[in-house]
Amino acid sequence: MSDKPDTTSAGRTGPRPEPIRFFGVTWVDHDGGYAVRRAAVSVGSLVAIAVSCLVLRFAYEGLEIAAVGGFVTGLVVVMFAVCTALAFRHTWAGYTKRPAPDSESALRGLLTIGFVGTLTAYFLRSLTEAPGEHLHRTEHEASSHRSHP
Repeated sequence: MSDKPDTTSAGRTGPRPEPIRFFGVTWVDHDGGYAVRRAAVSVGSLVAIAVSCLVLRFAYEGLEIAAVGGFVTGLVVVMFAVCTALAFRHTWAGYTKRPAPDSESALRGLLTIGFVGTLTAYFLRSLTEAPGEHLHRTEHEASSHRSHP
């Protein structure tokens, strides 16, 4: 959040809203193609989920071709399922409260492995709002109230 006054959105003054990826600051007033951006983000994340699942399917087939055995294949499937569930939960929670910076770096590997969960959370959130909009709006309104007593 920037403490510099914002005079660009509807003539208001106060702190500048923090931009959201793919949305900029259109989330503040839902203008500037906000609805089109939300639709595009929803479709794009759904396509990314489909492509990701296809990549995981190829990886699974690679394990079958390599004949690594049922135990190793099962471990890999469980690992991806658990990491996907944890990544979904972490990403979803990140839309309502800021995660601790140290937990972000500690979970980077898990979030990378569970990328399908992250994409799924992004897709589901984009159906109702710009992902992270609620958090940004809450912070922006709180800082606006502090700057305008």
